[in-house]
This record gives sequence, C-alpha cells and structure tokens, in this order.
Amino acid sequence: MTRFALTLEFDGSPFMGLQRQAHGPSVQQSVEQAVFAVTGETAVMHAAGRTDAGVHALAMRAHIDVAKDIAPFRLMEALNAKLRPLPIAVIACEGMAEDWHARFSCIGRAYRYRIVNRRAPLTLEAGKAWLVSRPLNAEAMHRAAQALVGHHDFTTFRSAHCQAKDPVKTLDRLDVRREGELVLIEAEARSFLHHQVRSMVGCLVLVGLGRWPEVQIAEALAACDRAALGLNAPPQGLYFVGAKYDDR
Repeated sequence: MTRFALTLEFDGSPFMGLQRQAHGPSVQQSVEQAVFAVTGETAVMHAAGRTDAGVHALAMRAHIDVAKDIAPFRLMEALNAKLRPLPIAVIACEGMAEDWHARFSCIGRAYRYRIVNRRAPLTLEAGKAWLVSRPLNAEAMHRAAQALVGHHDFTTFRSAHCQAKDPVKTLDRLDVRREGELVLIEAEARSFLHHQVRSMVGCLVLVGLGRWPEVQIAEALAACDRAALGLNAPPQGLYFVGAKYDDR
C-alpha cells in the first residue's frame, strides 16, 4: 500500500463542499470515484481543509492509499483523465511515508478572500469573487484586522454549526490590501473554525464601508457572542491557497 499526497485545484461552484455529502456532489466523492476508476480500489481521501459549498482551492493538500503499483506521475495523469470535465485538477502527486497525514500532519493553513470593488457586475469573475459595489477603505480594513491576530476566543466568528470543541484559535496573519479594483484578504493559522474566515471578512467589509468603526472589530471579538457578528461573507470569494508541513 502506497500513500500518495495529492495537491488539488478546484472550482467549488458545482459542489456541496469538499467533504462527501449525502445531499449532493462533493470534491471528495469525485476524487474517490476517479481513484476507483483508475485502480479498482475503494480509497478514502483525507484533506488538509474542509471547504464549504462554493469555496474554491488553489492548492488543497490531500492523500489517498493505493495498493496498485503505479508511479505518482502516471496516477496524476490518470486521475485527471477520469475527473474531466469536472472542475477539479490534480496539480501534483508524490509518494509519502505511511505515517504522513494530509490533515493531522498539517501545521498551517492559508486562505485568500477576493473582493471585486466596483459598480459594474461581474462577468469573468462571476462565482469567483464577492462583488462589493460601494467603495471600500482597504487601509481601514487592514488596521482593524490586526485586532484579530493572535490567540483569542473566536466564538463571535464561528458558525453556529461548528463542531470544534474549543473556539480558541491562534490567528497568525490577517492582511488586507488593494490591487486595483481587487481587495484581497489573506489569513493564516494552524487551523480555523467553521466560517471563521468568511465571518471575519464580512465584518471587515463593514469597516471598509464605514458602517463599523475600526474599534468594533475588537469589540465583536471580545463579546464572544455570535450575536455580535455583523456580516458573513459569501462563499464564492474564498480560496484555500496552501497547507504547511514540517521539513520531514
């Protein structure tokens, strides 16, 4: 049995999320079906993150265990052939030690949220970003975001359906910058709560619109109450951009 690490790129629009779901298609189900078509084996895919419906990935790390004797490059090519025309691509594949785990060996995760800040509707970016038509003050958003960096109780910014036992997380980075009409929010942490990134982005947009003073981000965090949340950003602007592992 060989453990293969897969790096996946996918458009989350047609899926109910990354994890297998009883009520609709998922990225996990699609990859596992491709593995079966290639190897004849029933494999379970484990991933570094759990993305919601409509959330995308540029480099989601995952792993599968396969008994078939096959080279990583050939497995990648075969999986991509079976995944077509679904918007999922295996962009890297390599053999790993049997004790390496895509989820449990991961020591850092990074997300990017993309906002298009303009009046005109989205065409090429439809389903790939959040359109905010009123001007955003990205500098104010970045200043306010720094109150969230560090070790905190993020109860305010977690979903009511979050299954994590502890709402306390350490947010390593939360940066906001503007690139033309794009406003980009970059978040990094060892792990995140369900909806944490989208909840933080939604409240930062309220700051950018001038509807919240910058200090209200810190006040919402301190409240440790979901009722203090101002806005949950939509899923289509969110991307899983990378997973971090130790040198081994």
